[in-house]
Amino acid sequence: MKHISLLGATGSVGTQTLDVIREHPESFKLVAFSSGKNLELTRKIISEFKPSLVSVFEKKDCDTLKAEFPNTKIMFGQEGLVEVAVFDKAEVLVNAVLGSVGLYPTLQAIEARKTIAIANKETLVTAGHLVMEAAKKNNVSILPVDSEHSAIYQCLQGEREKNIDRLIITASGGSFRDLSRDDLKHVTVEDALKHPNWSMGAKITIDSATMMNKGLEVIEAFWLFGLPYDKIDVLLHKESIIHSMVEFHDSSVLAQLGTPDMKVPIQYALTYPDRLPLQSSERLNLAKIGKLHFQDMDLERFRCLHFAIEAGKAGGTLPTVLNAANEVAVSRFLKGEISFLQIEELIESALNNHRSITNPSLAIIQEVDQETRKNASTLL
Repeated sequence: MKHISLLGATGSVGTQTLDVIREHPESFKLVAFSSGKNLELTRKIISEFKPSLVSVFEKKDCDTLKAEFPNTKIMFGQEGLVEVAVFDKAEVLVNAVLGSVGLYPTLQAIEARKTIAIANKETLVTAGHLVMEAAKKNNVSILPVDSEHSAIYQCLQGEREKNIDRLIITASGGSFRDLSRDDLKHVTVEDALKHPNWSMGAKITIDSATMMNKGLEVIEAFWLFGLPYDKIDVLLHKESIIHSMVEFHDSSVLAQLGTPDMKVPIQYALTYPDRLPLQSSERLNLAKIGKLHFQDMDLERFRCLHFAIEAGKAGGTLPTVLNAANEVAVSRFLKGEISFLQIEELIESALNNHRSITNPSLAIIQEVDQETRKNASTLL
């Protein structure tokens, strides 16, 4: 029985993590979780899973839940996130929160020697050097939950690092993959939220439409697998059946395939190095699918992917600026404050106006993050 702490229980990855735990009550137990402002769903999770510790975003919700669930420890804010991350009864932390808020709790969980199942891109994008250094120091496993990185991780089992030649990350192309840049001038928020393959939260769906999601995944792959950026490629694959590939120096290519279902990589991170049945996931039928399609990525068309790759190569605090500016830009787009194409304009402006700091400390990363968010909120 593995005891699980979950950051971000009411989000897309969080709710699917609960589905996996629910399907295997003999193997997993949820002992602590955090949620945001969805109080009704938080209540349902507490009632069903009966965790020992819960953290919410606001104090007023904390006070409300304390009165309703006197036998459960209820906390709130950053302190609560950290307490969930380091909870002594848990062996595994699933980090499924959205944004850079997941960084500090993850570092604390690593210090507490929890196994980390990471679905929070921003943790590795903004501070990959700190996370991986801490994981190595504390002999902690960082297990990827993103479908692309899980695919690569699975393909590398039993392989030798010296034989790896290239990582190939696949991309669906998002909501606007068949539109020209002229077409993108007039797209709406509603248009952007219609992902063709995956069911995800609003922020990740917009990131998929801009291709920033894939850019962040390239930076993640650099930290997770230790290959230089010129050996990490992105390939447009509209069906999202091949989740990623690894090419070896003898020209062999291994791929991990499956239907688009986040529960599969979530469960693999929880069961690693073993596997369990997953009855709720649709089985892959290649005969029914018939054809798979692939295209090279156009970095002029998908400029956010280009920004991310270049920021990753430059390193220092540029990835922090990239991530913070993107979070603000997506939020402003969802509120109707800027147009879709202005997302990339805002990000480019933030990157161009920043003087990068090499090998930044956590304090510097947090300072740059906040400064970038402040500036990005008034750009354009």
